[in-house]
Amino acid sequence: MPELPEVETTRRGIAPHLVGRRIDQVVVRQAWLRWPISKALRDRLPGQRVEAVERRAKYLLVHTPAGSALLHLGMSGSLRVLAGDVAPGAHDHVDWRLDSGRILRYTDPRRFGSQLWQAPGTTHELLADLGPEPLADGFDGAYLWKRSRGRAAPVKAFLMDQKIVVGVGNIYAAEALFAAGIHPNRVAGSVSLARYERLADEVKRILDYAITRGGTTLRDFISPDGTPGYFEQELFVYGRAGEPCKVCGTPIRAVTLGQRSTFYCPRCQR
Repeated sequence: MPELPEVETTRRGIAPHLVGRRIDQVVVRQAWLRWPISKALRDRLPGQRVEAVERRAKYLLVHTPAGSALLHLGMSGSLRVLAGDVAPGAHDHVDWRLDSGRILRYTDPRRFGSQLWQAPGTTHELLADLGPEPLADGFDGAYLWKRSRGRAAPVKAFLMDQKIVVGVGNIYAAEALFAAGIHPNRVAGSVSLARYERLADEVKRILDYAITRGGTTLRDFISPDGTPGYFEQELFVYGRAGEPCKVCGTPIRAVTLGQRSTFYCPRCQR
């Protein structure tokens, strides 16, 4: 699933082509994604001029005077800006035709993404209970330490809880915990303030760096210009079960936590 850096890479890729442009037409070839494409989006978006493209967690918000399109890439979705005459493929479900003559095309083989609508002055229910952004000033070690008190859940599950902090998905949680030297199965409430301070710093550093490198190239993700991200080759633990740790040489282990594969070094992480 595209994670925060992939979604931010997408936002940065499409925003220059959308902001200030009018959306002349919304062409829907497949209306059933994770949920049906919002009728309000289909009715209200055409004719609107885009004011801004924002990211909240793993959602993209395309703001117009009539309201905001709320987009999620799901497990395999991508958005690309193309010439207006590029023929659609089998999994190209939605086109936004722009007054520039180009199109914003949504492709999603698994159809787990979504295109919904947020009315002006409201917050969509999918965004209502989200925690702070991990790259914002309000997210730090003191915040994590305070929210973790009394928590018996594994620290990795705690870090991936979207009510605690948004957008730290499986890949980047594993990498940040490795960089901070924290075992993913350690009880969240037992982690010290000093270790949470290091963990928060590592989350910010790794996410920032992944964004500059274009996200993480996995099976499905490509950036809006069609090029892959370049962070995968620099992963320290994720997807490396049985391979030697790049720091100490100990074989990386894999376990399942919260129905997710979790990778860690048994020597570097305590």
